[in-house]
Amino acid sequence: MKKLYFLSFCFLLIAKLVGAQNTTEHLNVNLQQAPVENLIKEIEAGTDYRFYYDATVFDSVKVTVQAANKSVNEILSAAFNNTPYSFAITHQHQVFLTKGRNISPSLAAGFFNIKPGEASKVAIPAKEFITETQKAIPEANTENKLYEIGAKTNGALSGKATLSGYVRDSKSGESIVGASIYLPESKTGVATDQYGYFTLSIPKGKHVLTVRGMGMRDTRRQIMMYSDGKIIIEMQELVTSLREVKISADKMSNVRNVELGVSRLDIKTIKQIPTVFGEADVLRVVLTLPGVQSVGEATTGFNVRGGAADQNLILLNDATIYNPAHFFGFFSAFNPDIVKGVELYKSSIPEKFGGRLSSILDVTDREGNKKQFTGSAGIGLITSRLNVEGPIVKDKTSFIFGGRITYSDWLLKLLPNEYKNSQASFYDFNLDISHQINEKNNIYVTSYISRDKFKLNSDTAYSYSNRNINIKWKHNYNDKLFSLFTAGLDRYEYNISSDDNPVNAYKLKFDINQTNFKSDFTYYLSKKHTLSFGLNSILYKLHPGDFTPLGNKSLIATDIIDAQQALESALYLGDKWDISDKFSINYGIRYSVYNFLGPQTVNNYAPGLPKSNTTLTDSTRYGSGKIINTYHGPEIRVSARYNLDDDLSVKAGYNTLRQYIHLLSNTTAIAPTDVWQLSNPNIKPQFGDQVSLGLYKNFSSNTIETSVEVYYKRLNDYLDYKSGATLVLNHHIETDVISTRGKAYGVELMLKKSTGKLNGWITYAYSRTFLKQDDPTIGIPVNDGKYYPANYDKPHSMNFIGNYRFSHRYSVSLNVTYSTGRPITLPIGKYYYAGSERVLYGDRNAYRIPDYFRSDFSLNIEGNHKVHQKFHNSFTIGVYNLTGRPNAYSTYFTANNGVINGYKLSIFATPIPFINYNIRF
Repeated sequence: MKKLYFLSFCFLLIAKLVGAQNTTEHLNVNLQQAPVENLIKEIEAGTDYRFYYDATVFDSVKVTVQAANKSVNEILSAAFNNTPYSFAITHQHQVFLTKGRNISPSLAAGFFNIKPGEASKVAIPAKEFITETQKAIPEANTENKLYEIGAKTNGALSGKATLSGYVRDSKSGESIVGASIYLPESKTGVATDQYGYFTLSIPKGKHVLTVRGMGMRDTRRQIMMYSDGKIIIEMQELVTSLREVKISADKMSNVRNVELGVSRLDIKTIKQIPTVFGEADVLRVVLTLPGVQSVGEATTGFNVRGGAADQNLILLNDATIYNPAHFFGFFSAFNPDIVKGVELYKSSIPEKFGGRLSSILDVTDREGNKKQFTGSAGIGLITSRLNVEGPIVKDKTSFIFGGRITYSDWLLKLLPNEYKNSQASFYDFNLDISHQINEKNNIYVTSYISRDKFKLNSDTAYSYSNRNINIKWKHNYNDKLFSLFTAGLDRYEYNISSDDNPVNAYKLKFDINQTNFKSDFTYYLSKKHTLSFGLNSILYKLHPGDFTPLGNKSLIATDIIDAQQALESALYLGDKWDISDKFSINYGIRYSVYNFLGPQTVNNYAPGLPKSNTTLTDSTRYGSGKIINTYHGPEIRVSARYNLDDDLSVKAGYNTLRQYIHLLSNTTAIAPTDVWQLSNPNIKPQFGDQVSLGLYKNFSSNTIETSVEVYYKRLNDYLDYKSGATLVLNHHIETDVISTRGKAYGVELMLKKSTGKLNGWITYAYSRTFLKQDDPTIGIPVNDGKYYPANYDKPHSMNFIGNYRFSHRYSVSLNVTYSTGRPITLPIGKYYYAGSERVLYGDRNAYRIPDYFRSDFSLNIEGNHKVHQKFHNSFTIGVYNLTGRPNAYSTYFTANNGVINGYKLSIFATPIPFINYNIRF
């Protein structure tokens, strides 16, 4: 290599003495991931340029160049930008390629014993021939070092440049989601995406970047911005101080974000909340947020701003989870040792999401430690879990694996006699792999599998399972444009079986299958505009019910509901427009198209009359793949923020959404016996729109956050049921459901303290949801056509979440929850018919079960905090339902010996103690 450099200098000297002509040629080059030799041959063939380089260094280098009528200098800059490779061009068109170092064709004064005054006669002015590209992306790990970004120049710096890069955990190498990169002098900033990536347009010159991330130590980086370039910023985990932590005024994400109705939680916050059996639970913490409720104890389905349980899109790494519950709803489907963060969108739903009316719950897993092997394990009263992660190829490829199992039968044997013979079990496994191909391409593979089985003191067994796999390709085209392509398969299966009597043994099976494809693009058009656009498509295939004999001796007749297929597609375009430092707006449109596909038999009914067996005229059979009918329409997304002061802002938003899949259930929560139904010619898709307004204010140097939000929502074609409806194995389900109109409105208040020895939040929400069915052509009007409360309408709800840390090792947590009881329909009279006593029911949902109240307490004990020990342990000890209140889960009525009696069912009527042991290694 030294000989190469010496020959280079000789060539320079000879070239200067010979005094060859200076010509500039322009070329057209179009190469995609081609060997660098191809680029060199094209340039040398079309110009008088000649290249000098070490072939062993460049033999595996691939370049992508698209240039029209560009100079050699511009072509090489595009080819080697943001790579460790550099080039230098002499006045005589000689090009020298190097890796990891730069060479200058100028000879130093006195190199050949030339007098200092005569040095200029030999040296060639740098401005005539030197062009350098940025070296490998610098890993900025030190606050006091100045990092140079872009191609260094000697001229005056003017204009703006684009800074992009990643924010990562210095210990594990994982990306940090939602970290803020802020420029104090211009009061501009940006947050990292789900892969820790950011792009920021800033003036050229010297700057100090302030970087903050949830659960990470605040840091800063000094940079000298010459031109467009990249940087990797590493952050360290925050060790909580017992003294109050002051946050400077530029950290006000809740005030400055344009979105409203959005809540973000990290796993550290989630693990502080006491839950049943002591295991951290994502959905239980989500239920403490304003505007989020459940219909009762031991249910994982939730209701957001007056929406039903099926109107929430629940995503795990972009995979759809249809039943996010384990063990009768006591545990959520998300392993707390795997989860990185949670985002709940109640109002400002991004354009890339759709298909549900109420909310999007987006749960993301960690990528796995890229630097070293680590793990954790936990043992509880009824579950155990294990997590292992580490690098496959250090700093490039990592994996993370997590699993949970249960051993709960001993607990069921302690229940009253009617449940002593019950059984229940579940497991779930996550395996995620991330791989960095190069600086512009990353591959992510995420997978999830779970299964639940239980039997409640009978011969009937229930089971359900989730299976999901996704592969993602993230590609950076340049500093301003990147894309994310996702393809995946989702399957949710649930069945009921009975084999106690071989003659009547049966199996009832349902399943949902999805094939997904998404392409999402983000383009940083300028400092003021960030565009997002893309398309996505879902191919549904449902089996709504297969009733088959179980075993050779069974005499059960087979009954199978026709499979259903549909294709849901959407295009979207959105823009985040920062009009000024005080005023920003997000606006966009999503256009969705839904095709119901054959093979299918569609029933036809007499027009203008309620659908029933008596109005059925005939049916039409459609072949495989035939488009039976199409629904489509635009979905509008708008939200705006105006800062009245540095710590005070007002926000407004409006959105419309469409939902093409429906949940048919006899319960108010998600259950294993639910039936999912696609929209078809007889069942219209649901449509809803929402307007919301919010006021956000921070106090005490932004350590206390407050917010007030009000909303009004309209619902169309939401499905309710006729009295006595049959939902399972119904070949003409449209005759037992009715389309309703609805409205929901409310106000949500939140006070949150995120730092100091005492932290937590208090929320209160007043919300109402009413439905109406007054169209006699659909069916008999409900409640005489008047508005009636939905069965999940709960006007008042309040939550208190508090954590107090005595020391680094000891802390306590308290959770208090109150809500109004949900509506029910009660009998108001009785009469005799055919020799038996019958009941007369009142108006639908005219009464309520008793109000709900519960308090939970836990003591958290951390092991010692020695840095270099191999194992770190902790204990969580506490009590669920501290006061032992017998909250009503449901009410029901049964007839015994001709007499009708009412009953109230409570899941946890006594305090439930718990203890968990956790270990990290």
